[in-house]
Amino acid sequence: FKVERNWDLELDCHPFPHCVIKNFIDDESFVENLQRELLGLNFHEKSNDLYKFKQSDDLKKRKEPHITGLRAALFGRFRLWLEEVLGVELEPTVDISCAKYEYTDVLLCHDDELEGRRVAFILYLVPPWQNSDGGTLDLYTTDSNFQPQDIVKSLVPSWNTLVLFEVSPVSFHQVSEVLSQDKCRLSLSGWFHGPSLERPPRYVEPPVPRSPHLPRDETLLMEWVNPVYLDISYQEQIQEEFEDSSEIQLKDFLKEEKFMEVNEALQLAQIQWIRRGPPNKRCCEVAALDTLPQCVSACWELLHSEAFFLLLSNFTGLRLHYLLNNSRESGLGFFKGAECHLGLSTPECSGELRRWSQGNYTLLHDGEAARAEYALDLVLPFGCVDWQTDLGGFTCYVANEEDEELLTVYPEDNSLALVYRDRETLKFVKHVNHRSFTESTSKVFFDFCFVYYE
Repeated sequence: FKVERNWDLELDCHPFPHCVIKNFIDDESFVENLQRELLGLNFHEKSNDLYKFKQSDDLKKRKEPHITGLRAALFGRFRLWLEEVLGVELEPTVDISCAKYEYTDVLLCHDDELEGRRVAFILYLVPPWQNSDGGTLDLYTTDSNFQPQDIVKSLVPSWNTLVLFEVSPVSFHQVSEVLSQDKCRLSLSGWFHGPSLERPPRYVEPPVPRSPHLPRDETLLMEWVNPVYLDISYQEQIQEEFEDSSEIQLKDFLKEEKFMEVNEALQLAQIQWIRRGPPNKRCCEVAALDTLPQCVSACWELLHSEAFFLLLSNFTGLRLHYLLNNSRESGLGFFKGAECHLGLSTPECSGELRRWSQGNYTLLHDGEAARAEYALDLVLPFGCVDWQTDLGGFTCYVANEEDEELLTVYPEDNSLALVYRDRETLKFVKHVNHRSFTESTSKVFFDFCFVYYE
């Protein structure tokens, strides 16, 4: 390996500084042997809100000759060349790993910023690759708040090609979902460490608007809700189970004819779906409420109604209505201290109607963690009768700053999911992958997603 002055090199500053070097290593047999050594490593499945792919063990101390040779060259002579180009002193810190992306694997929008990272690199060792195979490195523009907006450039992986980019507050990028079912996107990647670029204050999103209940009485419940859930003794059973586990799924929650009516109406073209971002936090579609068919609007009103707040109080023991029987407040140890925050504040809720299809997701992010509070989550799905768990679209609850998965809620038709979370619990919706897409159509499901606050 040698630093070449006549590399096939493309440099571009839009949307942020990046460089593509084709035929990076001039010895073809070296590259082939490097690929063979890498494919012989142990790979481990990695999956969370942001990504799904396979990663090798750490390459810092591997003894294989070609891995050792490339590592020495990258963090030796090549690093010195990069210092000269950038006019920045880079540390000799070795930070390198190998990743395999196969069908439906993905790395969603992020900026790579972590203390000490200055330049990111990716060396591709892939078979002939087209844009239609997915797995492109997508680069985003940013808005005035330094939030990612649109993909303006997609770099298609190619054999023995090195990509470099400057890590900065605007270096938002993703590895798009791999769509090929028989190709492996093999790459070496890592970072050259050095002085970080100055970061502006993190943008804080405005809070989601909340509102108190709508003044509607129990006739609304009798019109919509399966009568079994209106039985007081059954409500007590539900509350007992909920107190034990902080979550419950109530199957066949709506009357069947009401569920079917809403399910059909959700397919109508009159509903305007608005894409919600930014992509480093979410990518999903939310209905404009003023475009909802009458029965869908009525279902929304049900979940927002005073009668429903009281029903939820009876299901959970939470103080979502002043009529909650005070005797039910005993024995709520599972609330992890919830009693201490109960006051005389007016119960409120926020909610949206969402549509989920390939490419949709929500991510954990700092702003959500900073605002985490006690809350009751409600999800009521529609149109997911054939929805398989490996398609994504399920909701995961995790402990803040830990990888531990506390609970997974899978979408199920007419099954009302209730989950009570504390300040240390966050949630995300897993990326809906290409398995949801068939030759004829893309699978879609819908849900009402509400959050209730005491």
